[in-house]
Amino acid sequence: MRNYDLEFLKRFSMVIGLLLLVTVGLAIGAFFLSKAIPPEVSPVAARQTQARIAPVGAVYAGSTGAAAQAAAAAAAAAAQAAQGAYGGTLDGKTIYDQLCTACHTTGVGLAPMLTPAGLGARLSKGKDTLYKHAIEGFTGPDGGVMPPKGGNPGLSEEQIRATVDWMLEQSK
Repeated sequence: MRNYDLEFLKRFSMVIGLLLLVTVGLAIGAFFLSKAIPPEVSPVAARQTQARIAPVGAVYAGSTGAAAQAAAAAAAAAAQAAQGAYGGTLDGKTIYDQLCTACHTTGVGLAPMLTPAGLGARLSKGKDTLYKHAIEGFTGPDGGVMPPKGGNPGLSEEQIRATVDWMLEQSK
């Protein structure tokens, strides 16, 4: 080999060695930086992340799988009921006392009172119309306002119907 070939190999080896040191240094730096990232602070964000990465379904096979599937369905139904407003209750009085009484006892927003003249007059439009207005919201021609689901989006349609039925019974 010639002298200038040896000189090239020496310098090329030094460049490769330097690049290797830089690579190892970057890898070590990345390792320490990844440890410096704080864990998620917000429990809401953590729950949302868990919900996004949760499995979509499950596989159930055989008789034990059928039992597990039934148990999973029951647990899901119980969890959904517990997440509903007011514990998922269908007691119209309970929902009225906790949500509706603020407007329907004072007439705020021109809300009808629980009297034959107040709510009873609205019954002439039909129960389906009352249910629809209570669920979707309504602004009357007189300026009266009914927010959707009484202002609580956590209420189910069944809870709204039960509360409207209870209110109609009380207005008689």
